[in-house]
Amino acid sequence: MTFRAFMQRLATKLACLLVLVLAVSGCDRGTPLLVVKAVAAGVPSLAPFFDETSGLGQDAPDVKAQPVRGSLQQGDTPGLYGGSRQPTVCDVKKLKAFLTDPTNDQKAQAWARALGITTGEIPEYLDRLTPVLLRHDTLVKNHDYKKGKAVPYDSLLQAGIAILVDQQGQPAVKCSCGNPLRPFTGDTNRISVKFEDGNKEWKGYDRSSVVAVRPAARPLEKIALVDVDDPDRGINRPVGTGGTKDAVFDTRKTEAVPSLAGKTFGEARQALADKGLAAGYDTGSVPADGARVTATDPPAGTELRFGQYVMLSVAEGSSSSSGGGDTTSPPPSGPSVSGPSTPGTSAPGSSGSTSKAPSTSPSDSPSTSPSTSTPSGPSTSTSPSTSTSVSTSPSTSPPTVTSAPPPSPPPPETTSAPPVTTSAPPPVTTVAPPPSSESAPQVPTASVST
Repeated sequence: MTFRAFMQRLATKLACLLVLVLAVSGCDRGTPLLVVKAVAAGVPSLAPFFDETSGLGQDAPDVKAQPVRGSLQQGDTPGLYGGSRQPTVCDVKKLKAFLTDPTNDQKAQAWARALGITTGEIPEYLDRLTPVLLRHDTLVKNHDYKKGKAVPYDSLLQAGIAILVDQQGQPAVKCSCGNPLRPFTGDTNRISVKFEDGNKEWKGYDRSSVVAVRPAARPLEKIALVDVDDPDRGINRPVGTGGTKDAVFDTRKTEAVPSLAGKTFGEARQALADKGLAAGYDTGSVPADGARVTATDPPAGTELRFGQYVMLSVAEGSSSSSGGGDTTSPPPSGPSVSGPSTPGTSAPGSSGSTSKAPSTSPSDSPSTSPSTSTPSGPSTSTSPSTSTSVSTSPSTSPPTVTSAPPPSPPPPETTSAPPVTTSAPPPVTTVAPPPSSESAPQVPTASVST
């Protein structure tokens, strides 16, 4: 009985020790959870810039959030945004009239400051924005108007909310209230969503469907949307227009997955977007744009319809750290120069939308800025956040320099390596060199350009 009692006490102590270790390790996981305020579709803001009863914009409360394969996506990701052929999604002209009215100058100054522009640039800036509907529950840096200032806070916008996006596909304005939006810069892995102030948890809310948006690699000329009322119909909407110049395409048309092995993640993502397909990843963080793609799921040649996901596997150790800290694009100070036109056939890839659920490959892990990690190869992506450093494989040995043998004997009392030279030894002199290590020629260093 004594031995049994001893073993029971020992087991109890070990269990307590294990609990303590787990508790300590949990505390060391990193930064605390970031509180994010939920904003439901159709729920008025408590501190709006614009009177929401004036019909500035209208949400679509019945839009169901689509699944994602990696919570940090670029603004041109196919499947990101939806649209409607109804003209009431967002009235940009009314917002422009309000912000340029001299009686609203204080609000206009706060609004412009939140977006990094001047009040004089407001009309031109608004002319470059495009109305869309969210197809994912989307993390943003939102702003309330309080005491003459724009007060920022992190929020989660429900799918179906009408917003204006900029030329790189990033959320810029919440249509119903005119509140300015900026990129979410927190860690998408560590958020705590608060449903309060009338914003109750909506039906179908799924933590794995949350997405944060970073800027597309190049300015967009048009945005390909999925009609929220008919997912088989796509809408090609030129940037800066509200629907009057829309063109319809069939989202059911399929495209073959291209061969992407050996390309960088940035190159592969752009190649997929050009075909109307979305790039997914199943790592704990978004791969760096310079990371080398090793495989795709489904494999090359598989036919997929517009907006479906292709999972990209990259070389081990080439992912960014978790979080979204590099999602902020430079503030717009003037008109952007449009990049090359993206194909606009029945499966355009200039910006994204999906009509079907992505491929069944599992991945919904959030991600962070790709510029915070070392890519596994030189980056050729056009993304502004692409790291340009050159990586080395773990098995690669340091570079060596081949040179002629040093003259003999070496200079006296020196601790440095003999000089490397390809010329003949220096002539003998009758003056003895001083017994200082400074007489030894400096060892030339060799640099190898990579």
